[in-house]
Amino acid sequence: MPTIFTKIINREIPADIVYEDDKALAFRDINSQAPTHVLVIPKKEIASLSELEDGDAELMGHLFVVVRKVAEDLELDNGYRTVINCGSDGGQTVDHIHIHLLGGRSLSWPPG
Repeated sequence: MPTIFTKIINREIPADIVYEDDKALAFRDINSQAPTHVLVIPKKEIASLSELEDGDAELMGHLFVVVRKVAEDLELDNGYRTVINCGSDGGQTVDHIHIHLLGGRSLSWPPG
């Protein structure tokens, strides 16, 4: 069964897309936790970090390059945070790997 992110990739569900290429999609999170909260996802369906295979290394590197590009485009010049949740104890709620890009304010530590 496709996840909500797959439905966004397939344009079955609308999203505020801020970046797209042949491997990745970035869109604003509807449950924003910071003034800027974007999710960067691969177009390939990978459930979580624990499901990564050795052959996914290049794709994951590409996702982090996309994070940098989006951060530059959104002028997060004072810094930002990236988060990847893995599994239910890690706070993952959608079974499609995604990188949270948060910025636009000072972020406290520890996060939770």
